[in-house]
Amino acid sequence: MSKILIRGAKVLGSEPADVLIDGETIVETGTGIEAGDATVIEAAGQILLPGLVDLHTHLREPGREDSETVLTGTKAAAVGGFTAVHAMANTFPVADTAGVVEQVWRLGKESGYCDVQPVGAVTVGLEGKQLAELGAMHDSAAGVKVFSDDGKCVDDAVIMRRALEYVKAFDGVVAQHAQEPRLTEGAQMNEGIVSAELGLGGWPAVAEESIIARDVLLAAHVGSRVHICHLSTAGSVEIVRWAKSKGWNVTAEVTPHHLLLTDELVRTYNPVYKVNPPLRTEADVMALREALADGTIDCVATDHAPHPHEDKDCEWAAAAMGMVGLETALSVVQQTMVDTGLLDWAGVADRMSMRPAAIGRLEGHGRPVSAGEPANLTLVDPAYRGAVDPAGFASRSRNTPYEGRELPGRVTHTFLRGRATVVDGKLA
Repeated sequence: MSKILIRGAKVLGSEPADVLIDGETIVETGTGIEAGDATVIEAAGQILLPGLVDLHTHLREPGREDSETVLTGTKAAAVGGFTAVHAMANTFPVADTAGVVEQVWRLGKESGYCDVQPVGAVTVGLEGKQLAELGAMHDSAAGVKVFSDDGKCVDDAVIMRRALEYVKAFDGVVAQHAQEPRLTEGAQMNEGIVSAELGLGGWPAVAEESIIARDVLLAAHVGSRVHICHLSTAGSVEIVRWAKSKGWNVTAEVTPHHLLLTDELVRTYNPVYKVNPPLRTEADVMALREALADGTIDCVATDHAPHPHEDKDCEWAAAAMGMVGLETALSVVQQTMVDTGLLDWAGVADRMSMRPAAIGRLEGHGRPVSAGEPANLTLVDPAYRGAVDPAGFASRSRNTPYEGRELPGRVTHTFLRGRATVVDGKLA
């Protein structure tokens, strides 16, 4: 691999500097670095971040390749500035054995656009009745550290306790989709004023909050790690804040769409806004932003959930839940957190790279932009403004809630261990 000199970028938003990459490694940072035989990227005005890490991605392969494949999903990730993603287990077959997680891991290796770290299922078939092969998945070539039945809640307290006890042996983490199923039967959107006016079945905040409360108590009881997926309510924020004040090993993520969109959009009856957990109120959105800013919520995770056209182009009640998010995540975070003054770019690096890598125990990612570190990097033009056009997505699916909406910022370059996966905003 040739040398690459990134000249004049603002590293984590600070003063302009040069960064020299040789092979897979950053070899020098500073000012006035001589290019020599290096390829030079003029990056004045751009922000240089460590490669983004997503703790929550649905790549759909094996089984739903009509929605996404590991190849198309990792291309979308690279375009969005990600150098690593965690692939959720709700595939067909479910990733509940060493064989399936190794298959996903190898497909990621072959794609070459970003690292793919499989997430193992907590229970066999995501059915919530019997623990999956947690130890075997951890001991496999995939080295699974994160386990989740995402898409479904581990609602049995005994099963959840056993999972937390099991993963403790190898410093794993259980990532919970917090949704009490009995409280959300037939739910179509957030329970509140809008659902009452529209006559749609409500998904109450307490269905999320009650599971989070139970699970932080269980994690404290057994001394294990629990991670809360796609936290979406102000009440959930307060429970996590309380758990952290106790010193318990609890982490949480928020999606970009829950930082920007509200349940008022459901008045359009456009199924592109149908998601689980549902879009909440403006008050919830503001609480989530403040919690991400103060560190109560550890990180941003996309919950990238691709669906084929026919699963979204239908009446609201029949539509699948979920939104694609890898290619727009950083822009939404810039609009909601950076442009509002809640986070600086160093904070973005922390919430979208360093902390998710640490939670997932992912080596080589979320590292400082300094000499001797792996060259997993993302270069962003924050001055860019443009309307979202899903026709140009690298993802196989187009179910974005942002079509036609102007968002700030654009990833111009992504580097995976020194190799450019995106150049000038396009796949290399």
